[in-house]
Amino acid sequence: MYDSSIAPMSHSLKALAAILKKAEAYCEAKKIDPNALLTARLFPDMLTLIRQVLIATDHAKGCGARLTGTANPSFPDEEKTFAELQARIAKTLDFLGSLKREQFADAATRTVTIKVGGKDVELKGTAYLTSVALPNFYFHVTTAYNILRHNGLEIGKGDFLGRSLS
Repeated sequence: MYDSSIAPMSHSLKALAAILKKAEAYCEAKKIDPNALLTARLFPDMLTLIRQVLIATDHAKGCGARLTGTANPSFPDEEKTFAELQARIAKTLDFLGSLKREQFADAATRTVTIKVGGKDVELKGTAYLTSVALPNFYFHVTTAYNILRHNGLEIGKGDFLGRSLS
């Protein structure tokens, strides 16, 4: 369960941080107000780039906490700049890095309780990971990528996959 959650989420968060760094440099080079990208969305009823990053980090740290039965760190959602988003990702990576493989020993069968539509829903760890945590995490990382690509940032599949990180 550790290898199926913490390792890939950490890798993707590092790739997201690298993409955000490129977005910040893009704003500087093109003399674009960073808020144009930070508050961009794919469609009016969708969330902004900032919210996509916050939710991705929430799913990553929530996954680690729930699967290990540890406290889920609470981060206030106050980020408004690229630097603040980078700090949020770094805090999330620090938390994920603090989790040890041994803490996931019973994660597959651990009962995880999440709120769905305001109601508590219980799932076994494997079901939570595969049907809630990973899909939601990747949805928000992908949407952040798509917002930036849609707004002209020259990034590709290799950036999303974090190929330059290996």
